Amino acid sequence: MHREHEPYEPYEEPGHRPDGYDDDHLVHGDHDRTPRRPRSRRVWLVAVGGVFTALVVVGGYGAYNVFNAVSGGSSAGGGGSTTTASKGPQTPPTTEQADAVAKDFLAAWGRGDIGAAVGLTDRPEAARMALTSFHDGVPARSLTLTGTGPAASGTPSEPVLGYRVRAEFDGTTEAWEYESTLGVLRAADGRVLVRWSPTVVHPKLSAGQSIVVKALPDPVAKPTDRKGRPLDAFPSLSSVLPQIPPPDGAKAVTGQAVVLSGGGQQSEQLFVLTPPSAPQVKLTIDADLQQVAEEAVKKQAAGGKPASLVAVQPSTGNILAMAYAPQGGFNRAVGGGQAPGSTMKVITAAALLEAGVTPDTVVPCKETTNSPRSWHNDEPGSHPDYTLSDDFIHSCNTGFIDKGLEKLQPNTLATVARDQFGLGLQWRIGIPSRDATIPTPGSKDEAAAAYIGQGQIQVNSLLMASVAATVQSGTFRQPVLREDVKRVTAPGRLPSDVAQSLRSMMARTATQGTARTPMSGLSGQIGAKTGTAEAGSDANNSWFIAYRNDLAVAAEVEGGGHGFSAAGVAAAQVLKAGGGKG
Repeated sequence: MHREHEPYEPYEEPGHRPDGYDDDHLVHGDHDRTPRRPRSRRVWLVAVGGVFTALVVVGGYGAYNVFNAVSGGSSAGGGGSTTTASKGPQTPPTTEQADAVAKDFLAAWGRGDIGAAVGLTDRPEAARMALTSFHDGVPARSLTLTGTGPAASGTPSEPVLGYRVRAEFDGTTEAWEYESTLGVLRAADGRVLVRWSPTVVHPKLSAGQSIVVKALPDPVAKPTDRKGRPLDAFPSLSSVLPQIPPPDGAKAVTGQAVVLSGGGQQSEQLFVLTPPSAPQVKLTIDADLQQVAEEAVKKQAAGGKPASLVAVQPSTGNILAMAYAPQGGFNRAVGGGQAPGSTMKVITAAALLEAGVTPDTVVPCKETTNSPRSWHNDEPGSHPDYTLSDDFIHSCNTGFIDKGLEKLQPNTLATVARDQFGLGLQWRIGIPSRDATIPTPGSKDEAAAAYIGQGQIQVNSLLMASVAATVQSGTFRQPVLREDVKRVTAPGRLPSDVAQSLRSMMARTATQGTARTPMSGLSGQIGAKTGTAEAGSDANNSWFIAYRNDLAVAAEVEGGGHGFSAAGVAAAQVLKAGGGKG
């Protein structure tokens, strides 16, 4: 029974540490003084039907055990020396004796009294090493051990009893629980003892091994798409994801686990106390569109042709897809540098429109022209009545060269490209990328080449996708892979009437001009421009930029030929999949 009492002065009981007095509970039996502990620590011990049930709840390993006072003590005794089993006939331990020594052992272990616990075993030194290792390696806030009754593996001469271990730790609400067994025997001197084995501590523990709490390796942040979906499976992103740093100030959380190690065996994780976690990084990529882009590029790059494609959302500048081939190699989509061919005529047209030329201004498309270098068009013939819009949709080189040399200053093209389209500024998209190279020409030949996207101009799919996006929205928004990166802004803005004229010409190109075949069947607000860049070989590079509603795409296939073929087919495949919404 329980009754309230006044606390007594501390005293030291043989075999135990002086842990103070319990001012909450008085144990049964005739005792002059009752040991006490802090109020938060209690021990409950129950024996039911001759089968031990020991529940030890302690507030740390140093709590005092009151089991002996409740039960009247064990008949097993103490002793610290190694005890061997009897060589002669011995009376097996009774059920009550086995229960009693098991209770005492678990109670001593549970409160961290290693000396008392090992004295109840037949191999005290081995037990001391194992229990000390467990005590030091597993810093539990509390250890609860509960008997579960006789185990099937026991014998009449050596009972085996089961028990459950529950360890609780600071910093987590998760508890580590497992079950094990211990055997009980009668030693040569008649004492009833626990037969020591490493499996008493844990069923998987063997000689030479230890159980410890270890820090888990810091997790590597794995960026996801904008909806939190994994991106690991995409070949074009395999080299990109490791380059994505966590958000500023965000840190990985180091986890902890209970680990079984040593003995020449591979470490085994027994229980995770606190799982590791990495800062979540969401990219602007859309996994569905990325899949389509991967397939489109792979198809057009068959036969070993290098290729790339980037899809951008004009209203935000977010990069929705980025694919390139060979997959897993150099990321030419954002790091490449090539002449864009006639897709550059979008910027040349913008410069001409700002110089006073209108879409309806007659700009003859001659079969050849000179700068003094001789220039020609992909299609033979002369069209003296073509307007600027006609030259644009049919991609007439000579008309753009002649009007460019007439109307534009040497630095005009580079200025319009930088101030209104953002090309030539230092972009920070979230991973390393290459900025555009649009130098001021030093001669009329260099200027003529620049107006049709040849010569020293160097761009990539990312940059040209942004050009299409700028036309669609009328505003340059620097593309990004992460919304938290600091974007650059263009010094100027594309005039609204110029943007409208460019959209009109790109729409005509998509429906009546060189881009009509790949763009056929696409609805909504559409626009496109083809490009065929001479690369000093028989097979020209194929370029295509386009938009459909709030999705802009640029694609290039090295050695792919005309822009409407390889690059156009890839870009249209992505626009069909992701550009349906207005």
